Amino acid sequence: MNTKVFFLLGLVAVVAADKRPALAYGPPPVSSEEFEAPKYGFDFVVQDAESGNDFAHQETRDDDNTKGSYTIQLPDGRRQTVTYYVDGDSGFIADVQYEGEARYPDSSEVGRYSPPAAPSSRYGAP
Repeated sequence: MNTKVFFLLGLVAVVAADKRPALAYGPPPVSSEEFEAPKYGFDFVVQDAESGNDFAHQETRDDDNTKGSYTIQLPDGRRQTVTYYVDGDSGFIADVQYEGEARYPDSSEVGRYSPPAAPSSRYGAP
């Protein structure tokens, strides 16, 4: 009798284990959706005299052809303009130009660095 019960329980366990979903890794399922080639354009300009921020960026893309440029006001006073394009597999091709002359502060304009004071190791009662 015990043998029949163990045999029946073993058979139930095998059947139950067979119905569990199989977890397998593989490539994602192929989608039948078709995607359009990327096409966009944008541009922006930031000019803030108070903070000294002066930069711009513009770019257009049609499929694998991308063209654009960006301009930055460098801390040394020069203006840097980068014109670039990407045409298919050619990679990122950039032309960098500078306007103006670099100007560095005179030694009298540069303050001496003094490290911050060490924090107190004592804390007062709240």
